[in-house]
Amino acid sequence: LQCHFLWLFLMEEKMNNNANLKHGFTNDERNLAHNTNLIEFLVKQGENIRRSGSNNYWMHDGETISIRGNLWFNHYSQKGGEAIDFVREFYGVSYPEAVAMLLGMSSAELIGREHVVGLVEPFTLPESDDNTRRVYTYLTKPRGIDKNVVSEFIKHNLIYEDKAHHNVVFVGVDLNGHPRHAHMRGTGSESTFKMTIPRSDPAYSFHWYGNDNELYLFEAPIDMLSYISMNLCDWQNHTYAASCSVTDRVLFQCISDNPRINTIHICFDNDIAGQKVAKRIIEKLSGRDFIVDIVRPQFKDWNEDLTTPIGMMPMGKGMFINYEEEIHGD
Repeated sequence: LQCHFLWLFLMEEKMNNNANLKHGFTNDERNLAHNTNLIEFLVKQGENIRRSGSNNYWMHDGETISIRGNLWFNHYSQKGGEAIDFVREFYGVSYPEAVAMLLGMSSAELIGREHVVGLVEPFTLPESDDNTRRVYTYLTKPRGIDKNVVSEFIKHNLIYEDKAHHNVVFVGVDLNGHPRHAHMRGTGSESTFKMTIPRSDPAYSFHWYGNDNELYLFEAPIDMLSYISMNLCDWQNHTYAASCSVTDRVLFQCISDNPRINTIHICFDNDIAGQKVAKRIIEKLSGRDFIVDIVRPQFKDWNEDLTTPIGMMPMGKGMFINYEEEIHGD
């Protein structure tokens, strides 16, 4: 009888504890994340904060964000909120991921928490097909990427073909070789499908680690492979990364994983959005011991440069002059 009552007591305690959990976090943890000092959080992320009098400002893609304690306000969108809203808005993550980032938790810790309340499945790669014929043809034919480059990435399991829809899957791994990120793109002639697999960690998006001191950062995997195809000499010795967006999380992970890197080439698209972010990354790296430059394609992106016949006038020449002042006038 005593054992029965003990079992009932333990079950009641477990139910009470789970009732206090939301997205795998207690009320105290959520409140702690909610009240996080955003200046301290951003500094830990490697961001630059501007101070004017008693006010603090953070520049994001050319937009000015005022910050005070755990509160923020975007002067461009006239939108604001508290710390959890901030991380969701500017880092593009879910509620539990935002809370975990503010609490300094790892992805593994977050997944463990969410399993307690049965919320989500962990990051999982799509099932691979038996071969990579469609992916190989797509990358080497319409995209024009060098066959040996494609083969090298396939050999290292960084590119494969998914079984369900025959998309190309670009895999990002950590230093132990464990997949942490995957970005898919359709291989059909008219396909515009692009998708990052849920639960991917943007710090480990598609990349290649070389053994010298140079790093090349791109927006998309296709751009990265296109640039390599146009610069094949000793390409394996360099480090390349594709953010799969216009973020810089993978850049700082590459720097952390490869302390020898001291030269960074930012190779984003030749348009307003890409060049604004390139400028912002340079500002974030200012004062640190890096040689940094911006390398622009002649056309909008590196795959256009690769696949455009020689002799055509690149539209980027005149277009870039028009938006140069807009970029540097922030």
